[in-house]
Amino acid sequence: MKDPYEVLGVKKNASAQDIKSAYRKLAKEFHPDLNPNDPIVEQRFKEIGQAYGLLSDPEKRAAFDRGEINADGSQRGFAGGGGGFRGGFGDGGFGGFGDGGAAEDIFADLFGGAQRRARTRTVRMKGKDVNYSVRVSFLDAAKGAKRRVTLYDGKTIDITVPPGTEDGQTLRLKGQGMPGMGGGEHGDAFIEVQVDSHRFLERDGNDIFVDVPVTLSEAVLGAKITVPTIHGQVAVTVPTGANTGTTLRLRGKGIAPRGGTAGDQFVRLKVMLPEKPDKELIDFVKEWSKDFDYDVRNRAGLDKL
Repeated sequence: MKDPYEVLGVKKNASAQDIKSAYRKLAKEFHPDLNPNDPIVEQRFKEIGQAYGLLSDPEKRAAFDRGEINADGSQRGFAGGGGGFRGGFGDGGFGGFGDGGAAEDIFADLFGGAQRRARTRTVRMKGKDVNYSVRVSFLDAAKGAKRRVTLYDGKTIDITVPPGTEDGQTLRLKGQGMPGMGGGEHGDAFIEVQVDSHRFLERDGNDIFVDVPVTLSEAVLGAKITVPTIHGQVAVTVPTGANTGTTLRLRGKGIAPRGGTAGDQFVRLKVMLPEKPDKELIDFVKEWSKDFDYDVRNRAGLDKL
């Protein structure tokens, strides 16, 4: 049995009030109802109760200080005494506190007053929240999808990733966290959604941007082409004389969040020359540029830097 003064963390000349205050603080910290299924905490709580039971009794404390009894209340020189202090728990109660009134008063005070003494071992606490993560594709986040998540207890649950979900957005599943204590409600589960990037599509708010290459003839003469959207392929018209950077707007083809307004998709054209221009094209451009050459850099204002 440990020294009761060390157990309560008080000096040997501590007053009765100091001993009581130390006990109140430790008893609340190590109460089994606040630390369920923890044998180490339960043993510590027993030691605290035994120490207080001895030091709160002036006669037992004096006998201990004189070396007449052990820390467990037994007569010095004996492993246990028949009429000495008996620490620890009885059947559903606390031992080592005399008639039990002092312990009941302290626990009633700790947990809300004398009128709640019968509930000192039933503290209602909400269970802890738990956190998970789930990874989805760009399109699934944009259009919405179902995912199956395995919870901490092995249970699986299907969740809905709503349309328009952004990377890092957290979904809350009420009541799917750890169980509460003393009849308290379950905690919640929070699921962070991690969204993969797309090879072509980029998101800005609810708008979608995509760069689409066009040939020289399509840019010069205009053309009908198809472009990808989150809803599938859509036909668009490339205007005559289109340049790299020409942007086409597709209204309502962006992300449509649940209960919100759909964004747009913007198609940015990129004029691409053949990988290896043939001699005929090179000769044509040489002849054409003699009479129709133009200064694109001055027009862009690069001469004023």
